[in-house]
Amino acid sequence: MLLVYVLALAALLITSLWSVDSLTSEIDRSWTLENFRTLVENEVYRNVTLRTLGVALAVTVVDVTIALPIAFYMAKVATPRVRNMLVVAVLTPLWASYLVKAFSWRVVLSEGGLAEWSGIGSPGYGLTAVVITQSYIWLPYVILPVFAALDRVPDSMLEAAGDLGAPTGMVLRTIVLPLLVPGIVAGAIFSYSLTMGDYITVNIVGGASQMLGNLVFVNAGAANNLPLAAAIAMIPIVVTLVLLAAIRRTGALENL
Repeated sequence: MLLVYVLALAALLITSLWSVDSLTSEIDRSWTLENFRTLVENEVYRNVTLRTLGVALAVTVVDVTIALPIAFYMAKVATPRVRNMLVVAVLTPLWASYLVKAFSWRVVLSEGGLAEWSGIGSPGYGLTAVVITQSYIWLPYVILPVFAALDRVPDSMLEAAGDLGAPTGMVLRTIVLPLLVPGIVAGAIFSYSLTMGDYITVNIVGGASQMLGNLVFVNAGAANNLPLAAAIAMIPIVVTLVLLAAIRRTGALENL
């Protein structure tokens, strides 16, 4: 774990402190904060960062909103047979290729595609299409931890609360929600962090929109500026670490 994760992140940080010679295009390994200064001062990078954080937040909200009723039905309403069928249904999209799912949504959202043909109307390619596609792709990663958290809520506690005359709102607030928070946190971490690091979906359905993953890809490839790509890659890493530190203070991580 130390070799794969910590040393890899350390190497990424060190690379972000290097620079590229504008004349020779060779990497200068002397340490400098120029890349991070560029990220802070350049309006393009600031806008892309805010756009990425906003899209990741939207995807997380959509997934949690959809996952809660599905997971509740699976855990507390469905019969064992139906529950097993629903678990398989949730897991089945994970067996399909990421590219197949992304291009499937491209077909659905394209001009004359299924969304337009059915009369619903298509948002076209852009940030809305990115949110829709990524919400679909990451949804199983949110449903499963929420379902696991709900499944651990003893039915006897709910029955006891009902016998004592507690209204539904109080039961949900005082019994279900505290036990459900770790599952929601786990699902939110998955969807938020995976969205921040993604760039394939944006290339397929995002139109002219760019996110941090696209900037990393371009700078590590065509632009041949690996140090700047490493500096950009540090943004989602730092954001994720800050979120984990904030969540840890709530005690939710200890209950995962």
